[in-house]
Amino acid sequence: MPVSGPLPGDTSAIRPEPRLTLASASPRRRELIVRLGLVPEAIVATDIDETPAKRELPREYARRMAREKALAVRGDGEHVLAGDTVVACGRRILPKAEDEATARKCLSLLSGRRHRVLSAIALKAPDGTLRERLSETVVRFKPLSAEEIERYIAGGEWHGKAGGYAIQGSAEGLIAWIGGSHSGVVGLPLFETRALLKAAGFAIG
Repeated sequence: MPVSGPLPGDTSAIRPEPRLTLASASPRRRELIVRLGLVPEAIVATDIDETPAKRELPREYARRMAREKALAVRGDGEHVLAGDTVVACGRRILPKAEDEATARKCLSLLSGRRHRVLSAIALKAPDGTLRERLSETVVRFKPLSAEEIERYIAGGEWHGKAGGYAIQGSAEGLIAWIGGSHSGVVGLPLFETRALLKAAGFAIG
């Protein structure tokens, strides 16, 4: 009786495990991807123009940034995962705070009101095709006093952060409500990332 399937010792039908490059220098994204049980074989920092286009809406901007970061990494037979996180107040895209004045302005704007955090991810396959997902989370800060803002700024956690805050730090104690993905606000939405990677053939539980 004929036996179907590969013969003992025949590895021709065994698909190799996909390899992953993380297109981000963010230590937060590195920590988050490990929670899915994956360790990237390479980490590549991308250098692209992150200036929003004229009249570009926050959702489209986040998607474009993730896509351009993934495409900026030249693959060598591996998948490339990239992400971008945007803090939006209405149609306004808030900047990454590189100085205290910008952080102070962002926190004053967000005080006591809801805003959106859009976390886009893009996965480029070895053949160049892209899979994309977007996470949208609503966050509301408590009304912040001038003293609370200055105390947060003095801690330095705001530096380089979109919207002037990092939810994984002391700012979480100032957030009254969150609806959506906490990991997305940190920098990599794990639910959406897991779905993309599983669809691409990664072994994730």
